Amino acid sequence: MRVTDPPLRMRRSRLGALLLLGYALVACHPGVLDPVGPVGAQQRTILLNSLFIMLGIVVPTILATLVFAWWFRAGNSKAEYRPTWSYSGRVEMLVWSIPLLVVIFLGGIAWIGSHDLDPPKPLASNQAPLRVEVVSLDWKWVFIYPDQGVATINRLVIPVGRPVTFRITSGTVMNSFFVPRLGSQIYAMSGMATRLNLQADQPGRYRGISAHYSGAGFADMRFVVDAVAPQQFASWAAGAKAGGGPVLDARAYVALARSENISGVVTYSAVQPGLFDAAVKNSGTILAVSQRDGRQQQ
Repeated sequence: MRVTDPPLRMRRSRLGALLLLGYALVACHPGVLDPVGPVGAQQRTILLNSLFIMLGIVVPTILATLVFAWWFRAGNSKAEYRPTWSYSGRVEMLVWSIPLLVVIFLGGIAWIGSHDLDPPKPLASNQAPLRVEVVSLDWKWVFIYPDQGVATINRLVIPVGRPVTFRITSGTVMNSFFVPRLGSQIYAMSGMATRLNLQADQPGRYRGISAHYSGAGFADMRFVVDAVAPQQFASWAAGAKAGGGPVLDARAYVALARSENISGVVTYSAVQPGLFDAAVKNSGTILAVSQRDGRQQQ
């Protein structure tokens, strides 16, 4: 009978765990700490600065704990035992001044960042921004290009180096529009149009998600962002316009809003003018109809 060596099994188990951990780290999607645009880059700077400032409390506290434990150990005869000690002005000054400075620095960073990165604030550029209107539905994203007269589902195409100004709403429940590598997640709310300005400085395909739980299909509520060269974007828009795809009008939008099983990419060759504003105005009606139909199906 063969006997398996327990230490060998333990080593194999540890090796397997390390391999799984390494695979998990490699498989992670790049996020907010790997930005590809000016907004994401500034947000990363704020996060890192805040981290270093807060380490001004964490690191000294850890070091002080280790020093105190070592100095006041049982075998140290030089440590003075003072059971009646209760107050020291210098200690109080040190204990309160460092946290106060940390709060002041963090407050300053938050104040400056909230104004510099205000979502509706236009980005500095010598190019006119691309207008994109976004509607979140169950469970998909609709992107309307009013100047190009086309629309897509679950795919956002933007030109590199050009600001993009978004108007965002929800046709159903509240969601959150977020492209981690571009920055600035913002809520999509029924009956409201929020504004967001972003820009991609590097070509590539990036991940877009809903950062707010919205129901059973939330896990599949993802979209892709293709940042392409300006000439390629113009060619894509012209091709979508002439591609003979379906038309996104009021009737198609209502059918789209009431459907819950569309998770792929769809391109519309034409869009009814003013559809986004109508979606903002009538989002409550569509939501009520969708909920009524859902109750009837149950």
